[in-house]
Amino acid sequence: MKDLTDAATNAATATRRRAAMARGVGVMTDHFAAHAENATVTDIEGNRLIDFAAGIAVVNTGHRHPRVIEAVRAQLDAFTHTCHQVLPYENYVCLAERLNDATPGDFDKKTIFVTTGAEACENAVKIARAATKRDAVIAFTGAFHGRTFMGMTLTGKVVPYKKGFGGMMPDVFHAPFPCPLHGVTTEDSLAAIDKLFKADLDPARVAAIVFEPVQGEGGFYPAPTDFVVAIRALCDRHGIVMIADEVQTGFARTGRLFAMEHHGVAADLVTMAKGLGGGLPIAAVTGRAEIMDAAEPGGLGGTYGGNPLGIAAGLAVLDVIEEEGLCERADRLGAALKARLEAIRPQMPELADIRGPGFMVAAEFIGPDGPDAGLTARVREQALARGLLLLTCGVHGNVIRFLAPLTIPDDQFAQALDILEEAMLAARA
Repeated sequence: MKDLTDAATNAATATRRRAAMARGVGVMTDHFAAHAENATVTDIEGNRLIDFAAGIAVVNTGHRHPRVIEAVRAQLDAFTHTCHQVLPYENYVCLAERLNDATPGDFDKKTIFVTTGAEACENAVKIARAATKRDAVIAFTGAFHGRTFMGMTLTGKVVPYKKGFGGMMPDVFHAPFPCPLHGVTTEDSLAAIDKLFKADLDPARVAAIVFEPVQGEGGFYPAPTDFVVAIRALCDRHGIVMIADEVQTGFARTGRLFAMEHHGVAADLVTMAKGLGGGLPIAAVTGRAEIMDAAEPGGLGGTYGGNPLGIAAGLAVLDVIEEEGLCERADRLGAALKARLEAIRPQMPELADIRGPGFMVAAEFIGPDGPDAGLTARVREQALARGLLLLTCGVHGNVIRFLAPLTIPDDQFAQALDILEEAMLAARA
């Protein structure tokens, strides 16, 4: 067995990883983390990276926020696991109460806790089916809802999420997500659903419509407000459960605690994970009490659902967001980033679009021949070589998404923007 006290290098550890781990677990870099603090990650060789990924929008409150660490340590000293279904604990109830109050919608709500975003989406579908006694679900092209079988069926992207895994779950239908940049309007999306109802699917069979208020893996395309309002009206007309997947958009990322607050209507069910735990695994479904109560006792839950450490972290995260004004900070950081990208744009004509609410910002690159995944990859690589960790996304792989912790210090944020400009111009050279 490898002596883990021995000095390790990134290259040597990458070789060991390839030998020990299944290749289906994709890894974006060969930097192996050794320590992280707020928006800085240090690898095992001592290289420091400015983190503009945040574990894919997980540490919105920064790596190892002192309030989160304190709460988790206190819980460690009490107990780490009982399984809430076997021996419940009060802080599970406390976090449920806070999410019931915090999610959009002026109606009675209830909450369940699970462990991952995919689980939250799966359970939301289960709940909708139990409440409506219907089976069919509508999702959208470009969507990402997880890697479980129902999650990847709902997901609107084949490679890498569906390729090679055989038949998908039945009774899941996809409609185009509005994206004016690529020629799809709200009217186009709604017309496609209307056509689906006329040609393939009786709306009386539809249990739920699932969508992301801002698509994550699909390219950070915000749902237009007229689209969200129309989906709400469509669901009301046909008795369909509206599910907002806020796994990536939640917890101050878009300048609101939840992205649905931008649209003035409420979903029936909200799925959440990522930023809720501040680095610890926890996920939830919150929604209308009468819908949430449709499942029989024992039909929902899981051994680790609402683990005490994740619950403690979640309570601390909500405190940090409120006390440090992170929704307002997301708006400020996002505006500064978009202004810097706009300033670079005259030197980079391939920068076709800059978008996103709050600090859920994207830059999309389109060249003369269409979406330019090669240029996008070079931007990421040039940034990494200069110490800035970026993520790509999009069906075409041509979008850089920016997900730095909302707590990033101003001077480090300014340094990151300088690196970003250098990387973008170097990638084009």
